[in-house]
Amino acid sequence: MVAVSLQVVSFPPARQVSVQRRIPLVRCRIAEPTGEPAPLGKKTKYVDGPLEKAFMTLFARKMEKFAASPNNGSGKKTGWLDYDYESFVDVSRRVMQGRSRLQQQQVVREVLLSMLPPGAPAQFRKLFPPTRWAAEFNAALTVPFFQWLVGPSEVIEVDVDGVKQRSGVHIKKCRYLENSGCVGMCVNMCKIPTQDFFTNEFGLPLTMIPNFEDMSCEMIYGQVPPAFEEDPLSKQPCLTDICSVSNPSSSVCPKLQP
Repeated sequence: MVAVSLQVVSFPPARQVSVQRRIPLVRCRIAEPTGEPAPLGKKTKYVDGPLEKAFMTLFARKMEKFAASPNNGSGKKTGWLDYDYESFVDVSRRVMQGRSRLQQQQVVREVLLSMLPPGAPAQFRKLFPPTRWAAEFNAALTVPFFQWLVGPSEVIEVDVDGVKQRSGVHIKKCRYLENSGCVGMCVNMCKIPTQDFFTNEFGLPLTMIPNFEDMSCEMIYGQVPPAFEEDPLSKQPCLTDICSVSNPSSSVCPKLQP
């Protein structure tokens, strides 16, 4: 999904202040002792600051309009300080209920458009035409701005139409995938809508390649994504060990079917 986030910011110390007295702002960070995502099979612990939770709330409230009622039947409205990452993922899961693959993707598109000011896609096209510079610039922006949503990432060199450029982003272990555990949510609520949004609304091609074996992901700006039917992920089976709505008897995740 297209998102923004507050990242680590440290003000340089004044000359009369010691280096140790920097003033860090609250940010999203991994709470694991190693500072790295947890090993496969374990869920990474994060500490989210107030702004990260505000973004979660903003997205969740936008999606809540399209979501099925919670399983507990509660009609109580969630407050701004009540959302966390798990409740954000829960809303995404409820958006999937009763909707086809294309309908799920359309919901995400509407949510993303609703968060932009009028004329934003046209302005983006003017500022970032589909050039190598634009692809590399957006890759660099993705690393800090997407951390609260997908976890730590880094810019990498990729091959786009035979040209080596630093317009790739490697996500070490996707936070959205490891919390949802669902192939359908990854593809229908993140990969395809984000690809389509950048490629069709913003005019900057983007291809996302999730790896369901280690939960990493690559984003390649400047590369035109394949049609869904030609994408190997269209045949991806459920992650039966971790997905709460998986269908072990199906060779393909049911949420990927029309």
